[in-house]
Amino acid sequence: MAKKPEKTNYKVISENRRARYDYALGDDIECGIILTGSEVKSLRTGQSNIADSYASVDDGELWLTNAYIAPYEQAMFGHEERRKRKLLVKSKELARLWNATKREGMTLVPLVMYFNDRGMVKVKIATAKGKKNHDKRQTDAKRDWQRQKARLLRHDV
Repeated sequence: MAKKPEKTNYKVISENRRARYDYALGDDIECGIILTGSEVKSLRTGQSNIADSYASVDDGELWLTNAYIAPYEQAMFGHEERRKRKLLVKSKELARLWNATKREGMTLVPLVMYFNDRGMVKVKIATAKGKKNHDKRQTDAKRDWQRQKARLLRHDV
């Protein structure tokens, strides 16, 4: 029996590339997000930024703060660009995230915002610990060494 070709609608909207540089990342989790219609339309055009945003647990709910979604020009009722947006997670995961932030001093950093295969907007967040400057230098040195090693191996072959 022939297999149907896989049709994926997965599309990255916005990525936080500095997160891996600035933080030592721990566990990550996929969250749903509550959006208005004009926000979804704007995201479909790819106009967003999550580089300066963070997530926090307030009053038993998970919130994404300071994420930028550009206004949609054709919308009748617009939206606020940097409003707090509620993230959807299971209560067990919410308790684990609350424990990580309040007791262990971790930060919740959004890594990527994307449309999943069903066309729903999802946000991947990770628990993270901030890196010091010497840790960042060590990461740079390790990355440079890996790049140089790959170059040497490529020239030897």
